[in-house]
Amino acid sequence: MNRPTTLITGATQGLGRGIALDLACRGGTVLLHGRDRVRLDAVAAEVRATAPGATVRTYLADLADLRQVRAMAERILAVEPHLDALVNNAVAGGGTEPLRRELSAQGHELRFAVNHLAPYALVRGLLPLLMSSAPARVVNVASIGQERIDFDDIMLERDYEGLRAYCRSKLALIMATFELGGELAGTGVTVNALHPAHLMDTQGVRDYGLTPVIGIEEGVRPTVRLVTDPDVAGVTGRYFDRFTDSRAHEQAYDADARRRLMELTHRLVGEPAAAH
Repeated sequence: MNRPTTLITGATQGLGRGIALDLACRGGTVLLHGRDRVRLDAVAAEVRATAPGATVRTYLADLADLRQVRAMAERILAVEPHLDALVNNAVAGGGTEPLRRELSAQGHELRFAVNHLAPYALVRGLLPLLMSSAPARVVNVASIGQERIDFDDIMLERDYEGLRAYCRSKLALIMATFELGGELAGTGVTVNALHPAHLMDTQGVRDYGLTPVIGIEEGVRPTVRLVTDPDVAGVTGRYFDRFTDSRAHEQAYDADARRRLMELTHRLVGEPAAAH
């Protein structure tokens, strides 16, 4: 890529910040998303200081509100002439109070909303720009932690637990990745998901009460590879465990489950179902 433009969601801390710093040092333009203006401006200043040759712009939105997701996509379409890559990294983890069920602005279970609905809506909103910029890449930061989705209780109104909600939302993200990969085949826009690393030193890991075991940089490398490596330029609709093309949870390969998920997803984000 020559002076690529990459949007990174959840760029104000943890993995997102690490990805932003790495890509900025490679040159080009980094578009940083965050939901807190003070933290977003601080990271933008840090990236500019670390990589003076890079261009940095910021976008503010709370991904727990689909209206803000759509508004951000519209702002990007209006301002940015090019978008080579989108890294959907922002995440709602297991939470500091795992037994407290939280809701998004639209009343959806929070993890499902932030980790699945928001990235899907953002891809949909930015698709015209991604396609006009092709070849372009979408990288969805998922997790090795995946749990079967119960379609009779998709919003976990029964027996709620934060990590369970997180694992189900990440499987939903992977299933949507597979669907988008198939839908966009031949357009020049690739869509892949990955588990970047296990128990990185992030706020989300610590908030849930887990002990980090490795540094952020271990997750940055495989994520940036999917953004930049020419060897994976044509690869799409795949799930990677770090650097390895791997098999996700079995439900991700269930065509009926994927159809049910995508019908619900299209309904919730207000998009028409894709033709098959």
